[in-house]
Amino acid sequence: MTVQHEMLTVFTEGEAGGNRVPVVLEADTFTDQQMQELAEETGLESAFLSSSDGPVVGRLRYWVPNHEMSMCGHATIGTAWLLNRRGCAQPDDGYVFATAAGSVRAGATTDGGWFEQSLQQIDPVDPSPALAALGLTPDDLVGTSSNAAAPRTKTLLPLRSTAVLRGLRPHAAAVERACIAMGSTGLYPYAVITEGHVEARQFPRASGYLEDPATGIAAAALFFALAASGDLPRGVLQVRQGVAMGRPSLITVEAGGQSQHQPRTCRVSGAVRFA
Repeated sequence: MTVQHEMLTVFTEGEAGGNRVPVVLEADTFTDQQMQELAEETGLESAFLSSSDGPVVGRLRYWVPNHEMSMCGHATIGTAWLLNRRGCAQPDDGYVFATAAGSVRAGATTDGGWFEQSLQQIDPVDPSPALAALGLTPDDLVGTSSNAAAPRTKTLLPLRSTAVLRGLRPHAAAVERACIAMGSTGLYPYAVITEGHVEARQFPRASGYLEDPATGIAAAALFFALAASGDLPRGVLQVRQGVAMGRPSLITVEAGGQSQHQPRTCRVSGAVRFA
């Protein structure tokens, strides 16, 4: 089955970078099976916008090859960007989408887009299952590992170097077992480059593919964890992801609200283009 959609690339850094997403702006008549089939056909997180009552621009649903997701950052940005390109007037404070994770605010800029995210919880976690899945030892860590929910829980693993990060070669089954054991939807190992700049990789629990080239939700979770530990004095984080996949991506996360040091909200942004 081939479904008419627009293929976008979000969080791009260079021509080969970013995370691709198929977007369907008029999905009112789509069944769950049709949505999942598009995700299976493309092997990508896919976004489907349908009409909705209330003060929202529509109901936004997200599918990966294996299941439906409650929220997907780059798919939300892509949908907002495409709506704007198609002439849907954008309010000053962005569009509001109804999702399974609640209302999500997002908007388009001249060359990209953004979405807003709130922190739910951060907890320290025993990294042993993740280390085993990734072929690491405790000596490869340089700080406290944690589970951070924003809104989906990601396991954050601070590694000692980008060389260790880029050398990871996990198996999908091992990642899934570790995520289940740790109550996580994905492993997010990262290495600090300089203050406010990190490189990261995301291995989802069971999406139907091993790795993401750019993960806005995980970047938001990492932002909250680093801010809580005092490692982001300027309230801004830049995350490079997808380098090991040959799809370099750049995600920028900034503090929302009044506090840069203990933020409870953030804005995740990046470049967008047609794939």
